[in-house]
Amino acid sequence: MNDQIHSDGSGHEHGELGDAEYAEFMELAAQEGFDPEEVEGALGEAGHGPLPVLAVVGRPNVGKSTLVNRIIGRREAVVQDKPGVTRDRVSYEAEWAGRRFKVVDTGGWEQDVLGLDASVAAQAEYAIETADAVVFVVDSTVGATDTDEAVVKLLRRAGKPVVLCANKVDGQSGEADATALWSLGLGEPYPVSSLHGRGTGDMLDAVLEALPDAPAQKFGTALGGPRRIALIGRPNVGKSSLLNKVAGEDRVVVNELAGTTRDPVDELINLGGITWKFIDTAGIRRRVHLQEGADYYASLRTAAAVEKAEVAVVLIDSSESISVQDQRIITMAVEAGRAVVVAFNKWDTLDEERRYYLEREIETELAQIAWAPRVNVSAVTGRHMEKLVPAIETALEGWETRVPTGRLNAFLGEIVASNPHPIRGGKQPRILFGTQAGTKPPRFVLFASGFLEHGYRRFVERRLREEFGFEGTPIHISVRVREKRGRNK
Repeated sequence: MNDQIHSDGSGHEHGELGDAEYAEFMELAAQEGFDPEEVEGALGEAGHGPLPVLAVVGRPNVGKSTLVNRIIGRREAVVQDKPGVTRDRVSYEAEWAGRRFKVVDTGGWEQDVLGLDASVAAQAEYAIETADAVVFVVDSTVGATDTDEAVVKLLRRAGKPVVLCANKVDGQSGEADATALWSLGLGEPYPVSSLHGRGTGDMLDAVLEALPDAPAQKFGTALGGPRRIALIGRPNVGKSSLLNKVAGEDRVVVNELAGTTRDPVDELINLGGITWKFIDTAGIRRRVHLQEGADYYASLRTAAAVEKAEVAVVLIDSSESISVQDQRIITMAVEAGRAVVVAFNKWDTLDEERRYYLEREIETELAQIAWAPRVNVSAVTGRHMEKLVPAIETALEGWETRVPTGRLNAFLGEIVASNPHPIRGGKQPRILFGTQAGTKPPRFVLFASGFLEHGYRRFVERRLREEFGFEGTPIHISVRVREKRGRNK
């Protein structure tokens, strides 16, 4: 989350700071020996809105995960010959030609009782729903199959820009196989070997043409319409029951043994005198026939809901130990940069002993989100439902908070004076100045004389929270290190 920042200097966006604040900031940067274009690039990169989303879809074993690894430049998506592999994450950040975007991997499909076509369509729909553009991967050595044709119909209905990737073209002899895929009617097939990297550059150039630029950040302005809340959590923690309770009626089917996947249900609900849009993710249940596959569907659905939301309300079953899956879902919301509220359900069923042990679990297992508002509720009885809205409003306020540059630099000066960075290798890196380049979530760019260790950046984040609040929101801190310019700076 707190990565050193890299930029090609092409950002040139400073509207977030305001002209006077920007001019003062750039003067400060020049005094400290930073190149103006480098500073503008850092501000542009940190100050944009949400990254555009690219979905990678296709039937099993066409090389989607291998292609995702090639796009992101590292081996993160699990690659296995058999479909149905469960992964902790389904979205990754990538960069090509100086532009950043998110990649959603829809690998790991598994044939289920509804048939392969149905499972392919279901997974593709979840991914395409929140994507800005799609890479459709086809195995050129096999050619277009009936399943591929089914996905093509789905893509046409969705109306999203599509880049056709003819995968497994390992040499000149495979080019003819790729050409045959013009028959799909999706435009030019890009011959690619995701295994060896052949042709991926041309395909990514086409992807950049299809993807929109990251939207500019606008401080203090919410998107139109009701605020969007994703209700997320592992299966059977009570998401549907909670949605029904806040809605005051049974809008979502509650069934522990539901055997079909459904699209998320977006509900406009009046709560606390305010209309909210709840994005329900309760339609997925673990099936008898599908263990790994159901978990993967749930992850993909949760990721899609979180991408559409502003606040993630994470529902946890307080009667059970906090699980790895609970933590995964929280991490997904934090990495997506959403405001977070944690709701512990079934609170009315707990005895004193369970409450004691739950508090210890929260301290150890959820320490990374100690900043998130917490509510103890009962979806069945409606207990403490009135506390949900204030918690959501608190999280949104933190998510949209901006600290003026002057006040931030006075605060950073105090930190450097009272808690300087540890000396490493005879040198003591120092934060020279900084600015908040974006909100939703708050994104800070710090300019330093040397590399800031992860522990020190964590300390800076903790102090930022103590000083300015930021309750209910992750904070992103990027660091730009001043380049050595010889003796004359």
